[in-house]
Amino acid sequence: MDIQSRLSALRTAMSRHQIDAFIIPSMDAHLSEYTPQRWKGRGWISGFNGSAGTVVVTAEKAGLWTDSRYFLQAGEQLKGSTIELYKEAVPGVPTIEEFLTAELAEGKTVACDGACYAHAQAAGMANTLDNFGIKFRTDIDLLDEVWEDRPAVPAGKLFEQSAEYAGYTAKEKIGIINAELKKRGADAVIITMMDELAWAFNVRGYDVEFNPVGVAYGFISEKESVLFVKPEKVDDKFRAGMEEQGITIRAYEDILAYIAALPKSQKLFVDAKRISERLYAAIPEECKIIEGVSIITMLKAVKNDTELNGVRTAMIRDGVSLTRFLIWLEKTLEDGNHPTEYEIGKVLTEYRAKGDKFYGDSFGTIAGYKAHGAIVHYEAKPDSAFALYPEGILLLDSGGQYLDGTTDITRTIALGPVDDEIKEDYTLVLKGHIGIALAQFPEGTRGSQIDILARKPLWDRGWNYGHGTGHGVGCFLNVHEGPQNIRTDVNPTPLEVGMITSNEPGIYRAGKYGIRIENLVVTKVNAETEFGRFLGFETLTICYFDNRLVKKELLTQAEINWYNQYQEMVYAKLSPELTAEEAAWLRQKTEKI
Repeated sequence: MDIQSRLSALRTAMSRHQIDAFIIPSMDAHLSEYTPQRWKGRGWISGFNGSAGTVVVTAEKAGLWTDSRYFLQAGEQLKGSTIELYKEAVPGVPTIEEFLTAELAEGKTVACDGACYAHAQAAGMANTLDNFGIKFRTDIDLLDEVWEDRPAVPAGKLFEQSAEYAGYTAKEKIGIINAELKKRGADAVIITMMDELAWAFNVRGYDVEFNPVGVAYGFISEKESVLFVKPEKVDDKFRAGMEEQGITIRAYEDILAYIAALPKSQKLFVDAKRISERLYAAIPEECKIIEGVSIITMLKAVKNDTELNGVRTAMIRDGVSLTRFLIWLEKTLEDGNHPTEYEIGKVLTEYRAKGDKFYGDSFGTIAGYKAHGAIVHYEAKPDSAFALYPEGILLLDSGGQYLDGTTDITRTIALGPVDDEIKEDYTLVLKGHIGIALAQFPEGTRGSQIDILARKPLWDRGWNYGHGTGHGVGCFLNVHEGPQNIRTDVNPTPLEVGMITSNEPGIYRAGKYGIRIENLVVTKVNAETEFGRFLGFETLTICYFDNRLVKKELLTQAEINWYNQYQEMVYAKLSPELTAEEAAWLRQKTEKI
C-alpha cells in the first residue's frame, strides 16, 4: 500500500467507528522516542521517519506536526502523500489542538491509541477538546485494523547488566527506589518506560534500534517486584538471575489485570508524563495517586561513580576509534577516492566495533556533507548520499553503545579549503560551546537558565539554531534521556552533580552547510563559598577539534586557553592507545592555536 492508500484505509476504519479525527504519535506502548518496528505507525502512515512527530488524520485532511530539526527532512518525505507539514513553534502555525478545534464541530470525536499516549498528554488533550464539546477516546487502536503486515511485539532475549558496570545490583536499586517512594508517602510504582525498567532491574535487550532495552513492564513495591515480559524473551539463566534479585516474572499481557487488581490501600507514585494512558486508566479509583517527577528517572539521571568511571574509559576507546576513522578518511580523500556519506557511516561503525565492550551505534550516524549538513537530523541513503571531495565541510554526528557507557559526539571537519564565512560561523558556534563548558552556576540552576551562554554569540548577529543545546544521556542506555536538558524551553529540573548532558550548539545555512560541535559533559562541584555551592561541567568526550576552522581573532583569551587545554587533553589521553604514526598525526591536529 502506498501512503494515500493507507490514509484511505484508515479513513474507512474511522468512519466505521464514528471517529472524526485520529491521532498517531511517534511513541510506542512504552512511551519511547526510538520505537520497535511494531509501533512505528506514524512512519507507516506518512513516510516520515524522523524520531519526533505526530500525524493527525481527519476525513478531509491530514497533517504532520514536527519540530525544526526535521522541517527539511519532513518536507521531502511528505511529497506526494497529501499530508501537510505543520512546523511546530513557528508563528502562525496552529497546534494540534488548535487544528482539531478549528476543523471539528461540537459533538465530533477524536481518538488515539491510549497505549501510546502519556496520561498527561491525554488529559491535556481531553480537557482542551471538551471545552469545544468534542469527545476524546483513548480506547482504540485503528492501526491494528488497517496495518495488515504490522510487525509483532519484539521477542528478542533479555540479558542482565552486571553490577560491575551498573554500580548496584537490581536488589539494591529496588531498595533505593522503595526508600524514595516512602519519602513521598507512596508504596509502589508502575514502570512503563523501557529505559526506566532497564535501569531499575539491571536489564538490557535488543528490541529497539540503537538503544539496549527490551519490551517489558515493571512494578515495584515493598511487597514485591514484578517484571511483565513475553515468556520467549526469558531463558533459564535470565529467570534465575531475576529471581536471585527478588524479581518475579509474569506474562507481558498480565500488566493490565495486575494493575486493576491492586488493593484499595495501595499508594501509587505516578509521573503523568511517564505512564501511558492505557495503564493509568487501569488503576482502581480507590488507590491513592501521588504525582511527581519519576523517582526512577531522577535516580537514573544522576550517575554513580562506577557509571562515570565506565563512561570515562568508554570515551577513550571511542576517541581512539574516531581518530583512526578520521585518519582513514583523510588518507582516502588524499588518494583520490570519494566515499559517500552513507559509506563513511558504515566505516565509522566498523572502527568502533573493533573496540572493547562495543554493543552497537547509539543512534544512526548523521554524516552531512555540504548542503546535507544543514538538515539537522539528516540520514544518508545509498542512492542519494553525496560523494565526498577534498573541499567544503562535513558534519559528523555519531555515537557508540558500550557495556560501560554511551557516547554522542559531533564534529565539523574541513575536508579541504574553506571560506571565511564558514570559519566565522564555526568560531561563533565554538564560542557558544566553550560558554557552556566554562559555565559556573549556583546549585539549583536549570538548563534553561544557562542556554543563553551557547546562543549569545549567534544572537548578537541575529542568528540562531532551532534545536536544544543539550539533552541528557544514559549509561549504556538511551542516548536521549531526561529529565534535565539545556534549551530555551522552561524545564523545572535543575542540573545536578553526576548528570551527563550534551553540549551541542550549531548553525545551519539551508542549501549550503551545517555546523555543530558536540561534547558530553557531566555536572560537578566547582566551588563552595559563603553563597552556597557552585556547579560546573567536566567535559567527557575526547576527540580533537579542527584547527583549520577556527578564526582565532574572534575568541577571547579565556576561550583560547580552554580550547588549547582541551586539545592537549585529547592528545594526552589518546596518544598512549595509538601507534607512533597515529599519535604523530594527532599531535599535528592538536597543536595550539
